[in-house]
Amino acid sequence: MTAAGAPLLVCRNLSKYFGALAAVKDLSFDVAKGEILGIGGPNGAGKTTLFEMISALNPATSGEIWFEGRDIAGLSSERVCHAGILRTFQLNAGFDSLTVCETILAAAQFSVSRLWPGVRLDRQSRDKSDDAMALVGLSDFADARTETLPILERKLLMIASALAATPKLLLLDEPAGGLTPKEIDRVIAIVEAITARGVAIILIEHVMRFLVRLSSRGMILHHGEKIYEGSPAGLAGDARVVDVYLGAGASARLIAQPDGRGA
Repeated sequence: MTAAGAPLLVCRNLSKYFGALAAVKDLSFDVAKGEILGIGGPNGAGKTTLFEMISALNPATSGEIWFEGRDIAGLSSERVCHAGILRTFQLNAGFDSLTVCETILAAAQFSVSRLWPGVRLDRQSRDKSDDAMALVGLSDFADARTETLPILERKLLMIASALAATPKLLLLDEPAGGLTPKEIDRVIAIVEAITARGVAIILIEHVMRFLVRLSSRGMILHHGEKIYEGSPAGLAGDARVVDVYLGAGASARLIAQPDGRGA
């Protein structure tokens, strides 16, 4: 798994059980360096549970997770973060009493593996924070308290905090949820800028034009199992995906706009 050209992330036969309930069942897939894998599926399909297994917030019941050729299935969430896997959340999490700049600085400073993180912020952390704010367009909000931010800026703050930690793989959980079409277009441009830097992304999204537009590969989950993996353009023509997730109307819109611009 360490050979040149090997996948960045390898998941094999992942399962997560809560009692007798299989939230994720025997799931296998790879993610290449610089790739965007888009994951969709109905509520309760196991999408966020998958993110929690990869980020070690809720370890897998069984299966393997390899990152850069290293078995990370037994690592703590902090060590997974230090390895280069960062994530955002469905809910717009943030430190409401801190400013935008302070929040991002904290992520940059404490993402580095140290025995004693230290109290003073180093120059590298400040540079990473400034760069992340600029990339997502939050520089003008640097001194604003998190609690005052509109929904878009709160989402961008989570993304910027993850970027300041220098991810190799970024997990985005519904980054377009609750946004207007114009705001969605802005997030699309930001995600494209992130991948232009070589960061691989796995994104979970119900907004299909977002998922189809950005993803190099799509995967649909249902009851914790994979029912589709392949080209995002092929989603609309897959009978099982249409039946359990998209519905005829959304399928027709995706067929009419295969690049996701009008779906």
